[in-house]
This record gives sequence, structure tokens and C-alpha cells, in this order.
Amino acid sequence: MRLWSLHPRYLDPQGLVALWREALLAQAVLRGETRGYRHHPQLDRFRDQSAPLAAMALYLKAIHAEAEARGYAFDRHKFRATRTRLMIPVTSGQIAHEWAHLMEKLRRRNPEHYLKWRNAAAPRPHPLFRVRDGEVEPWERPAASKPPCRSD
Repeated sequence: MRLWSLHPRYLDPQGLVALWREALLAQAVLRGETRGYRHHPQLDRFRDQSAPLAAMALYLKAIHAEAEARGYAFDRHKFRATRTRLMIPVTSGQIAHEWAHLMEKLRRRNPEHYLKWRNAAAPRPHPLFRVRDGEVEPWERPAASKPPCRSD
């Protein structure tokens, strides 16, 4: 599961669809509707919020907005609108880590999209996140030692 801290605008079509599906799965986990992925570390930052489902709805709302801007038909009824205003902190090190990870994915999977974004000076975070100084987040697994995800 990858819940990008980066703005969804940087994702290629495959990445945006995958993010939508994974965020919907994360929402189901937070609702207690699935047994899988309950212990996934990327969900911690949502669970740590006073209203985890509202945070996830805001996350999905931004993905949906990007999909609409591209002319995609993501189902708006898959998440509940919320009036909650919140920002989740994310470190600059996490943004840099995800950017490098995304650029490598795009370089291999979608060279045209890679060329469009490779020289972006400072990638924007997803609208739910506020960047603060710091290293890669503790919940991020190092690529070289990434163990299989516990799905229960």
C-alpha cells in the first residue's frame, strides 16, 4: 500500500488509479470493514488524527479532484464529504524520498510523464499534508530491507 504524501498531480494514469484504489482500501481498513492491512504503517498518520475517517475523506477528495481535472470518472460517492479542516505534518525527507521513488517508477513505466516532472524544483505535497523539516518518516520502510506487509 502506498498512500503518497505527494500531490496526486504528479502521478501517471496508472498511479492515480492505483492511489484511488489503495486509499479506498485504507478507508475500509479505518472503518473496520476488512481484516487485511490493519497494521500497515502508512495508516498510522491517519489513525493518529482525532477524526481518522475525516482525514481519509480529505485525502480521497484531493485524489477525486485530480481525477475530475483529467476527465476521469471516479465515483464521488465512495467517500463522505467532510467540513473538517486539518493538516497532517509530513517531513521534507519523506517528500524527497517519495519523489525519488516516484521518479524511478515513472522513468520505467511512463517515460513521457517522467520527462514532464523530472525537473520540478520542489514537488508539492498532497493538500492534506503540511511539510516540516525532518528525515524520512519512521513509518516508511527502507527499500532494501522491505519485508512483506502484514495483511492481518
